[in-house]
Amino acid sequence: MKKIFWALLLLLAVVATYLLFWPVPIEPVAWKAPTDARYVGRFEANSKLQALKFVDLGRDNGPEDAAIGPDGTVYAPTHSGKILKISLADGTAAPFAEPGGRVLGIEFSDDGTLHAADAYRGLLQIDDKGAVTVLTDEADDGSPILYANDLDIAADGTIYFSDASTRFGARDNGGTLPASILDLMEHGGNGRILKYDPATGRTTVLIKGLQFANGVALASDGSFLLIAETGTYSVLKHWLSGPKTGETETVLENLPGFPDNINDNPDGSFWLGLVSPHSAPVDGISENPFLRKVVMRLPAYFRPKPQRYGFAIRFDGDGKVLQNLQDPSGDYALVTGAIDTADGKVVITSLTEPRLGYLEEP
Repeated sequence: MKKIFWALLLLLAVVATYLLFWPVPIEPVAWKAPTDARYVGRFEANSKLQALKFVDLGRDNGPEDAAIGPDGTVYAPTHSGKILKISLADGTAAPFAEPGGRVLGIEFSDDGTLHAADAYRGLLQIDDKGAVTVLTDEADDGSPILYANDLDIAADGTIYFSDASTRFGARDNGGTLPASILDLMEHGGNGRILKYDPATGRTTVLIKGLQFANGVALASDGSFLLIAETGTYSVLKHWLSGPKTGETETVLENLPGFPDNINDNPDGSFWLGLVSPHSAPVDGISENPFLRKVVMRLPAYFRPKPQRYGFAIRFDGDGKVLQNLQDPSGDYALVTGAIDTADGKVVITSLTEPRLGYLEEP
């Protein structure tokens, strides 16, 4: 019995030493997470996303973003690295391009060329045959683009895009989800917004110090850029013209989930996906860097994980919520965003689902 006792004591000592002192890749910064206001008021719970219809993606999954091509067809990048061409009318999905990385955000320019933010490769351009060109994979200051996430294109061809983390690159940290967890747990302000000028080929830093820079979308008149700051449950507005040029303000704060992609609509409104609700355990230790390190030493099975909950909102440039679509059952979950189609449908995208969702009558 004494041998068993001392063996157990030794085991506990080893486990305690590991949890307290084993090196982890993050250097957490203390911050105070907002109190989760839950699903009330403008975010009142509903089941509107349960009316979704679906297009099966076959062997692919994770249609992270979507864009309407010049042919009126839906295009969506998937976890495999492929970009699919999807017909809602006949429920088919076929490969369009294989950039070879992990495309997260896509947008068509006015001339019909597809542009993509690839978390592994940087900012890409893809022609109508699926041929891929890397436009940029580093900023003018020499810093590499480690986690290109989302983008939007101005009328003059300038591309604004997010580099979610300058410390935890998606390729070198096991993929987009593991890298995002590292950045969110550190909360070190590693995100930034970049600006690519097609006339000069220059890539400049527009904003830095963001807490996981995610979705981006331009106002219809190009006067401001909206940014989903996932790590603070917020949407920011950065002014590009007018008397507030260069200023950044918050238009949505204390969202009931982690904001992901933002897409602009023809009527001047915007769609935003909320990929997962607040994590109470993570929020609870936001002010304690030491405990955040302990959590990162736990086996992956025991760490906090995204919760399945479907959620997307439409809002205006001042942050007024115009539409609220939810599915508390999480049947179609980890919603990353939404886009309008020309015939009045709303396409709903997801981080993990093996199908693309859409609403006939939102």
